Amino acid sequence: MNDFTGKNVLVLGGSRGIGAAIVRRFSKGGAAVAFTYAGSENAAQALGLETGAQAIKANSADRDALTSTVASRGVLDVIVINAGTLVMGDPLALAADDIDNMIDVNVRAPYHAAVEAARRMNPNGRIIIIGSVNGDRMPFAGGAAYAMTKSAVQGMVRGLARDFGDRGITVNSIQPGPTDSDMNPAEGPMASMMHGFMAIKRHAKPSEIAEFAAFIAGPNGAIITGAMHTIDGGFGA
Repeated sequence: MNDFTGKNVLVLGGSRGIGAAIVRRFSKGGAAVAFTYAGSENAAQALGLETGAQAIKANSADRDALTSTVASRGVLDVIVINAGTLVMGDPLALAADDIDNMIDVNVRAPYHAAVEAARRMNPNGRIIIIGSVNGDRMPFAGGAAYAMTKSAVQGMVRGLARDFGDRGITVNSIQPGPTDSDMNPAEGPMASMMHGFMAIKRHAKPSEIAEFAAFIAGPNGAIITGAMHTIDGGFGA
């Protein structure tokens, strides 16, 4: 297990699912962890009590609130940007405001949070953005706007890796496939359809995503940057 004792870690979107697993993993590794949440206050407070991490209410769609939260954490060693939203359906019927909010949360927020973190990040810091395999592949109808946001993350990661590389700061994306969460439960109505695209026909566990985040954030991840790391059971193969 990577030792994160003395490391200052911020997880954006950490109250449930993948985010909560990442909070648990870094807390278990000895880091001082803070995480944000938007609407899941009970889950956030319970996770804070469980792990000792600090829960901070912040809406990732609000740029000023988001950057203020990042700045308030001081000199970060690791930031994991997990907050995201999903809007799917017939593009002719979806509300434009819902699409714009998804762009705010999935694209604008990661960019501004990463840049704000880098302003005062320690040398050899880590910026990790949780993307999606749908940035590479959208195999069914209704996901155009969501896939667009996750493809945008890919360009962001490649560019920021070059911008911050001279300080030893790495920038990476983890791209989960179907992962057991409130948004996409392993026993949900779409599970069998998604498993049909996969070589390993099961949802990932949030803890499996968290372990990979810890690897990238650890000392063995120092040369890994500008990359998309897909964890999808062969969904995109």
